[in-house]
Amino acid sequence: MHAELRPHPDTPCDAVSSIVAEIARADPAILNLRYTLAGEINRLAIPPVVAPDRTDELWRRTCFEAFLRPGPGEGYVELNFAPSTQWAAYRFSGYREGMAPARIAAPRIAVSVTDTTLELTLQLNLAALALPPGACRLALSAVIEQTSGAKSYWALAHPPGRPDFHHRSSFACELPAEESA
Repeated sequence: MHAELRPHPDTPCDAVSSIVAEIARADPAILNLRYTLAGEINRLAIPPVVAPDRTDELWRRTCFEAFLRPGPGEGYVELNFAPSTQWAAYRFSGYREGMAPARIAAPRIAVSVTDTTLELTLQLNLAALALPPGACRLALSAVIEQTSGAKSYWALAHPPGRPDFHHRSSFACELPAEESA
């Protein structure tokens, strides 16, 4: 499944021409994501690759995010992945409420950078999240920092007002329980 992220209207970024995500779930416990950013990479603040490690506040710099909302409830999971290969995972009991670290195995993250593309590919084992079986709603987003310090906020869908990746309307995609190979 392919999905295109769009910049929030209040945070345009002329250094980025597109961000496309590819989503695959060939096994109910495995989520594969590939984010491909096209643009003038030299104008973006891309953190250097470091040892993969769980790290908080990745959203303050360039990073890619995925949010999963299983079933009809209010709870959801937030996952952050930086081009540095650092990552984070959190559970929320409701809209921006009850935030707690989600205990998961470290995702496998690979990063490729050229003059015109940044590609972040990851594989995440969802088993530790103990999501109920079946499909769930998915929100994909990105925070892109330019070398000037300006930030743009990209998502599948934006609610009215300021950028808010946690908003219910951001969960614009259905992630099937399993896709056929």
